Amino acid sequence: MIRDTSFPTRKGAHAAATSIAAILPPTPLLPVEIGGVRCHAKAESLQPIGAFKIRGAWWALSHVEGELVVAVSSGNHAQGVAWAAREMRKRAVIVMPRDAPRVKLDNTRALGAEIVLYDRTGEDRDEVAARVIAERGGTLVHAFGDRYVIEGQGSAGVEIAAQMGRSPSRIVVCCGGGGLAAGLSLACPEAAIHIVEPQGWDMVGRAIAKGEIVQAGPDAPATICDALQPTATKQVNLDVLQDRAQPGVTVTDDEVRSAQRWAFANLRLVLEPGGAAALAAALAGKVPLDEDSVIMLTGGNADPVAFARTLAS
Repeated sequence: MIRDTSFPTRKGAHAAATSIAAILPPTPLLPVEIGGVRCHAKAESLQPIGAFKIRGAWWALSHVEGELVVAVSSGNHAQGVAWAAREMRKRAVIVMPRDAPRVKLDNTRALGAEIVLYDRTGEDRDEVAARVIAERGGTLVHAFGDRYVIEGQGSAGVEIAAQMGRSPSRIVVCCGGGGLAAGLSLACPEAAIHIVEPQGWDMVGRAIAKGEIVQAGPDAPATICDALQPTATKQVNLDVLQDRAQPGVTVTDDEVRSAQRWAFANLRLVLEPGGAAALAAALAGKVPLDEDSVIMLTGGNADPVAFARTLAS
């Protein structure tokens, strides 16, 4: 079964926030100083699965009637769906790339999900998921192009506003397919939304600028941000962000590694590369900041060996 395609709403994001607050404590909103500006960092890396994806997964699975859910993910959405499925006594089948970080594969299996592997080059993950559903049935819970996933991710914005006691002026957000950015734009309509993508993988930023879906080319460069590599956004994400998001910015692998080191040294946080992209843009001066700005720290599922190398470099 395909998910509800109706448009996500601010009301839905608030409903998701109420549901999620009943099962999870709020993640810390940490004070940070960057370039002489005191602002805030939202530590979603401290969620039970180590990433914000738990929000959208919980809200989406709350609207699944059947027992079987199917998802596609490089790791964090996989863990969110697996965690929510376990809590709701559902079965989860996750389509994941063979080159996903071992820590994400292991964690997803440990949460009780079945993993179906595919090759990033030569195979389309959505087609693999469609085959699974054709063979077994089940409900597809897309990683970002799903009404309830978007609303669930927006719960982070509701939480931020409650913690600040006011709307943030801007939110700097790591962006893969645009689910979190879209959700935050619904939850915090007064805030400027600054999306940050890996260099060469700015499919959302380019889509917003062009006004239509843009596909990643076969020559897209390698990036350490494995969580931020969808080949294109979905129309629902573009429709939400089209008149809301600021022009997108990109960050290099070196800038991301610098952000990982900064977070470890200054916040005592472990961030995976994709989870540090927004911080990388802030530290590099690529986005404006003021005292009501919030930087999203979206994931902490770092490969231990790669993270150790980054700290040592």
